[in-house]
Amino acid sequence: MIRIEFNRLRFVVIDDNAHMRRIVRTLLHGYGAREVYEAEDGATGLEAFTHHMPDIVITDWAMPIFDGLELTQMIRQPGANANPFVPIIMLTGHSEKKRVMAARDAGVTEFLAKPLSAKGLYQRILNVVANPRPFVKTKTYFGPDRRRNSNPNYVGPERRKGGKADMFKAQALIDKTQTLGDKARSPG
Repeated sequence: MIRIEFNRLRFVVIDDNAHMRRIVRTLLHGYGAREVYEAEDGATGLEAFTHHMPDIVITDWAMPIFDGLELTQMIRQPGANANPFVPIIMLTGHSEKKRVMAARDAGVTEFLAKPLSAKGLYQRILNVVANPRPFVKTKTYFGPDRRRNSNPNYVGPERRKGGKADMFKAQALIDKTQTLGDKARSPG
């Protein structure tokens, strides 16, 4: 079992709704997070991302200046910033399949529909910390592998057809966590 050491993670929460930012911040503090930075739109969110170097970005979809998808695409530009591999959790009230697919195709790591729950947010954070997906770079996409499970023997209609794809191992956040067994054995 994995126990996340939230006090060792840095978050940036980007949402144009101050009440929603407060809810997410309160949940993160409740989990034990100490460093939670906020931004009210995509532009200040990108500035906060660049300035604070977060371990995880939590962003709304619909925001002024530029939205969560545009923000994600800017963060995912290799060479444009310090960490294009950062996990991005998208929050939105719009959970239609086409929206989920658009977020995935922009490079979002996890998707969470509003109204959010403490358990749902925790689960998404646990997923990005404990099970980081490898990153894929093709001519038209850079981001987390859009497939949750990889079966090299799969030959069905959803088989990836594109050209060569480079695979990158994402920076693991697991270093910032400990298994419960490790914690029991550690001194102090």
